[in-house]
Amino acid sequence: MIEVRDLTKRYGSLVAVDGATFTVATGQAVGFLGPNGAGKTTTMRIITGFMPATSGTVRVDGFDVFSDSFEVRKRIGYLPETPPLYLEMRIRSYLRYVATLKGVARSRIAGAADRVIDQCGLSEVANRLCGNMSKGYRQRIGLAQALIHDPSVLVLDEPTIGLDPAQIVEIRGLIRNLAEKRTVVLSTHILPEVAQICSKVVIINQGKVALEQELSELTKDHSLEEEYMAYVSGEDCAAKTSKTEATDA
Repeated sequence: MIEVRDLTKRYGSLVAVDGATFTVATGQAVGFLGPNGAGKTTTMRIITGFMPATSGTVRVDGFDVFSDSFEVRKRIGYLPETPPLYLEMRIRSYLRYVATLKGVARSRIAGAADRVIDQCGLSEVANRLCGNMSKGYRQRIGLAQALIHDPSVLVLDEPTIGLDPAQIVEIRGLIRNLAEKRTVVLSTHILPEVAQICSKVVIINQGKVALEQELSELTKDHSLEEEYMAYVSGEDCAAKTSKTEATDA
């Protein structure tokens, strides 16, 4: 479970995240949405322990990100927008190296690498150099490194950006399978991706949480696209509908 309370991040006079509060239940997949510059990536970096907050609290499976950072990192797998690959290393060697960095027991490293190689569809290319792989395969390697220590929480930042249609379908299917057994936070601009994978939506705009709601409830009367545009513009769909009905009358 992820619990974010009154999270704020300032860079001098710039407020990147402004009092954000939301939760992600254990085993739930959440679509984390918002326009460019809304504060999504900053929030995810704070959740994963890669960046400190100015104020507020974040807890993952009951552990505080700031005071129990090591425990949180053991439970989180993070795929940033650009996968953190060592291009001169072969895929299998790279994954074993990451396993070592993430504290996987020496006796379990080879098995862990084999597990994620199979899970992420890398078996046929496992002995090739990371730097020689296509962007689609690099995303798969990025997912594999995020999963190498078998985390209970997976945080994904734009995992299908820049991929061709066939690669997008493959990566979405992989994420959908991963979401069946893990808590997932998925940041993306591709709304159909959220509809296919997630059960809940959090929309952030100008550093503030504009909406937190179950997807089934959110899309009862309007499409996800309509709701997203309404909340990003600051005017919810119910208010827009009321105005339209008043005008028609």
